[in-house]
Amino acid sequence: MRLKEFLSVRGIDFVSVNVLEDPAGLAELQSLGARSVPVLSRGPKFIFGQSTREIVTFLGLQEKSGPELSPAELQGRLDRFMTAAIGLLPLMPYAKLHIHVPGRPRSYRALAFHLFRVVSAFLDAERGMPLEQAAFREEPAPDADMASVAAYGSSVQNRFRTWWAEGDTGAERILPTYYGPQSLHELLERTTWHSGQHVRQWMMLLEREGVSHEWPLGETDFARLPMPRNVWDG
Repeated sequence: MRLKEFLSVRGIDFVSVNVLEDPAGLAELQSLGARSVPVLSRGPKFIFGQSTREIVTFLGLQEKSGPELSPAELQGRLDRFMTAAIGLLPLMPYAKLHIHVPGRPRSYRALAFHLFRVVSAFLDAERGMPLEQAAFREEPAPDADMASVAAYGSSVQNRFRTWWAEGDTGAERILPTYYGPQSLHELLERTTWHSGQHVRQWMMLLEREGVSHEWPLGETDFARLPMPRNVWDG
């Protein structure tokens, strides 16, 4: 769930600043010593806004936090999301791939690559490579078609399946991330809903471009994940 949505649904008063559009907001972020977003601050103290558990602790909320689904359930969901994406990506006409998604400077092509890149970054972190925000900014080749991105996705899915079958899947294992140490269980949940949200967006982009398709995912596939209510921000 996005940080703003997390606060809004709980009736918590906050001031939202878009540091990309507000120089004063960017200066405030830098004065805190934060180098990435989202950030939640109270006075001089701040945390990164990726971990629901840490947000709950920071705000002193009396509520349960942490993944609702087991690692095995998350593995099944994420595998299903990737399978759906591999089938859906090639349906988008090549001539549409340069178009930007609603509300942000990201092309359809980049979104398609990104939904697998977040899984690849998780697998790198699982092997001990610190998860850096820069990993999520990687772009596909500027002329990449969806067949090549789907092939990349298949390779990531195969890596994921091999890790699950043969690797260390201990739920409480601590992994290094740019927003602090996270348990494997927590990072797997974030990876699952993050990738799933982008597949959800892709299904709507196909509809937006008039491409008919079967909807391989529905509400039950996203249930009990901290998904944003909206498909697009705002």
